[in-house]
Amino acid sequence: MFRKILIISILFSSASFAIKLNLENRGIKVTVHTADKKEKTYIVKRNIPDECKKLPINNEMFWTGNFASKAVPEVCKSTYVHTKGKLLPLQLEPDLETYGELEVLMFIREMQHDKDLLLIDTRLEKWYNYRTIPGAINMPFIYFKERDDYEFHFEYALRHMGVYMDKDGDFDFSDAKTLVLFCNGPWCSQSPAMIFALIEIGYPTEKLKWYRGGMQDWLGAGMTSTREVDFSALTKEHPEK
Repeated sequence: MFRKILIISILFSSASFAIKLNLENRGIKVTVHTADKKEKTYIVKRNIPDECKKLPINNEMFWTGNFASKAVPEVCKSTYVHTKGKLLPLQLEPDLETYGELEVLMFIREMQHDKDLLLIDTRLEKWYNYRTIPGAINMPFIYFKERDDYEFHFEYALRHMGVYMDKDGDFDFSDAKTLVLFCNGPWCSQSPAMIFALIEIGYPTEKLKWYRGGMQDWLGAGMTSTREVDFSALTKEHPEK
């Protein structure tokens, strides 16, 4: 009997894992409201041009010179600034979950049917407006880190998170939403600053999730963003020889 239960459990876990892995290819449909009050729909998934799927996986292609080989088509590689900030640990707090790309993608899927889930871009507004993850809302970290200077914005953001003041003037977290917070990358301290500020005021740690990789890892994995790369312009700029 135990053996049967174990086998069923393993099969269920394997199927669940396979579904998670396939999610990056199938994608999630997300509809967002733009600044001009229009709706825009994205299919959030991993975007891999067909010619990139044919590349062999070997040292010569992946790790020569400045890493990506010159033989790799321009549409299959990207460049990133990697000299800013300080690298952050994988876990900020003992009870705080750290998310990767698949966990964020699954969260976005659940978010479409659950109003108690929020994906939060903690960067300043101009960064959010330039490019973000579809479905994310903007709550700049500075509203929380320096909440005394941004009292109105701080309290407004808290209400959006489901947090209110009780009759004694204390924060009531009984309806607090589950949040996934991110910023520019694993070297960016903005989302951690906001997380620590939320913990400081009593926000339940189990309802806070940190996407450590942020925009850099999201784009590095070829995931959909609100500002798509124009691959045609890229190939014209760097024609294949």
